[in-house]
Amino acid sequence: MHDAPLPAPEQLYDAAPCGLLLAAADGRVLDANATLCAWLRCSKGDLVGKVRFSELLTVGGRIFWQTHLQPLLRMQASVAEVKLEMRWADGPVLPVMVNAVERAWQGRVVQHVAVFVAEERHKYERELLLQRQRAEELAAQHARDQQALAAVQAEAMDRAAFAEQLVGIVSHDIRNPLSVIQMSAILLDRGVNAEQQKASVARINRAVQRVQHLIGDLLDFTQVRVGGGLGIRKVPEADLHQAVADTVAELAVGFPDCVLRHERIGTGHCEADADRIVQAVGNLVANAVNHGDKRQPVTVRTEDAPGVFRISVHNGGAPIPPQLLPTLFEPMVRGAAPGAKGVGLGLYIVRAVVQAHGGQVAARSSAEEGTTFRMELPCA
Repeated sequence: MHDAPLPAPEQLYDAAPCGLLLAAADGRVLDANATLCAWLRCSKGDLVGKVRFSELLTVGGRIFWQTHLQPLLRMQASVAEVKLEMRWADGPVLPVMVNAVERAWQGRVVQHVAVFVAEERHKYERELLLQRQRAEELAAQHARDQQALAAVQAEAMDRAAFAEQLVGIVSHDIRNPLSVIQMSAILLDRGVNAEQQKASVARINRAVQRVQHLIGDLLDFTQVRVGGGLGIRKVPEADLHQAVADTVAELAVGFPDCVLRHERIGTGHCEADADRIVQAVGNLVANAVNHGDKRQPVTVRTEDAPGVFRISVHNGGAPIPPQLLPTLFEPMVRGAAPGAKGVGLGLYIVRAVVQAHGGQVAARSSAEEGTTFRMELPCA
């Protein structure tokens, strides 16, 4: 039995399992097999002598062919496994792998191009790229989550340490006036003379005032930390000169061992919450009395300036250590003097009052000039 005759070379060429194309040196199509025409959904007559090979590529592939592949083909006579996309007219885009050889043939240069469909490879590469992008996004999200978790943990630890420290300080500062009240009550219960009764009642009143001041500081501190800022009620044309003068007079009674002076410059009118400003001045004066030289006066100055109202409190004595200045207005930072009084919120509340007015507060201190705290409030 004889074997059936093999197909003619032309038939094998047309039915090859890959697209085959022959082009001139300028890229003009000289021939294309049936497989390539079927993939592109066109006829051989649509291509031969009418289009160049680069015109069968998408815009990006055409640019890549003209700027890179064609010069490379001229230099090394062949390119292999190049990923491109082909398209004829309005047909579908066909992802392909291309091998091309440029050689001399019968007195002229021709290009032999083999085209292989790469649809599955294209899908695989696209899915691989998507998975890589997802993995990178997940890794970035994981890094952000870790940073956020670390920040939350650090904040929680800071709050726990802060709360523990606050409880310790408050407990200590409340225990002292309560002890005074208790001892004075015991003396009154025993029955003492009128002079001793008067002294005991005075001590009780001072102790109660200390506790009330401490509670007020804690309430303001809580409002700033939890509420996002200190509440104020601005009054147009508030007379800050007079408000500060009145509080200096009241503080002079509370600090009989220290000389308090008030100096004023300008009209003193400013849109502000006078009660809060007086509170800040009281904290600064108390700070000056507790840490300054009681033999030197404490001077409170209020003055107008273009667009701003300044209030300064100055005292003499040992300067504030330079290392304390950057954290002076932070909560629970006490002065360097031994036995410093208070829960350490006075200057923190001063800053909160000034910031609520849209102003600034600063401190400078030296052995030659003493210590000065200055508040600046914006005024129209």
